[in-house]
Amino acid sequence: MRLRLRLPVVLLLAAMVPAIAQTANDQTPPSTQKDSSMSGTDMPGMTQSAGTPNAKAANDMSGMNMASMDMGMPATGILGNYPMTRDASGTSWQPDDSPHNAIHGIAGDWMLMGHLMLTGVYDTQSGPRGADKTFAEGMLMGAARRDLANGDAFNLRAMLSPDPLMGKSGYPLLLASGETANGVTPLIDRQHPHDLFMELAASYTHRLDDANSIFLYVADPGEPALGPPAFMHRPSGMDIPDAPITHHWLDSTHIAFGVLTGGFVHDDWKLELSQFTGREPDQYRYDFDPVRLDSTSARASWNPDSHWSMQISWGHLNSPEQLQPQLNENRTTTSATYVTKFADESSLAATLAWGLKQESDGTNLNGVLLEGEYAIGPWTAFSRAEWEQNDELDAFGRIERVEQLTVGAIHDWPVAEHLKLGLGALYAFDFVPSAIAPSYGGDPHGFMAFVRLATR
Repeated sequence: MRLRLRLPVVLLLAAMVPAIAQTANDQTPPSTQKDSSMSGTDMPGMTQSAGTPNAKAANDMSGMNMASMDMGMPATGILGNYPMTRDASGTSWQPDDSPHNAIHGIAGDWMLMGHLMLTGVYDTQSGPRGADKTFAEGMLMGAARRDLANGDAFNLRAMLSPDPLMGKSGYPLLLASGETANGVTPLIDRQHPHDLFMELAASYTHRLDDANSIFLYVADPGEPALGPPAFMHRPSGMDIPDAPITHHWLDSTHIAFGVLTGGFVHDDWKLELSQFTGREPDQYRYDFDPVRLDSTSARASWNPDSHWSMQISWGHLNSPEQLQPQLNENRTTTSATYVTKFADESSLAATLAWGLKQESDGTNLNGVLLEGEYAIGPWTAFSRAEWEQNDELDAFGRIERVEQLTVGAIHDWPVAEHLKLGLGALYAFDFVPSAIAPSYGGDPHGFMAFVRLATR
């Protein structure tokens, strides 16, 4: 079983942590040795190798929960000298003003971070191609970071998901397509479950000076430099429980079994190049797929100020679909995410993204997404509008243009110091062309009611 081939590697990595930490201790001057009582202005990550304060990161941390800094929360990002709230999924960036709902602490010379989001969903999709289902989804993420005396940073991250418990066929989601439940037929009008292991990654960042750094990210599985942050991590969509129907146009590579990314950060710019496995995860959601490193991507990211994060990326995916192994794909994406906070402590987050899939048989498929969230007090209202060209929804393989509009809201209650419980619902309006409308029973719709437990 493939799980057995990878498990010793995972265990070895875990066993190496104390040794790595001890080695780092030998390099760290006494002035940077801190315990959990360290102050927010004197801790690793806020001090440069020359001992001068990192003014840029220290003065631009509006998205942080400052109370968490007493627990050892680093001031700088994993990949460079910028606010750590900029870090998103994989090596992607989000706006510096993005919320950072996580628990932080210290274990020796390691700074730890934990994030939880578990959602129970009742899902009903209308029409002949719809279905009902109750399921659980979400993620549990943990990270351990070690800042070295010369300004370098070493980071380990693991992310797991309960999605495999929903079964290989995932959950009903009209107009969604991609991957397979049984290795024989494609999943259509359903969202596939994510693998148990969503990310097992390590990164090392070498600081060249206050404005420049280079980094290496290695993961199995992990996320290459392609597309915007994965949908469940975006500040504009993290409260929306269903996946975008444009997932496979924008960010479906967020679980790739084998990723190697190298990059360069200059102030608010990041350039990176990835070699990764192009094949989508197979229907066996508890194991590890073969590492091929047969695909390539490149991404340029820019955060012009604390409100904006933009990226443009291109990738060549070798044989991404298990059921069509002869097809390769070139994917181009671009996106812009905006986050701002208002005087009444409300906030707004929005993302506009476009993706183009150019398949080796000459098929070109576009997808566009616009999503946003407005949070005020315990309430968060959200909406998502999508348009895509899809050749899997029609029985004859014709390209159909479909749209989906989702609106909903969630109300959160604090149930512990670092936990909140939310109740929410959404309604999705689906729009299909006349050629496939009879099979959907006209313009169909979807409804979800959900309860969520998450860190805050």
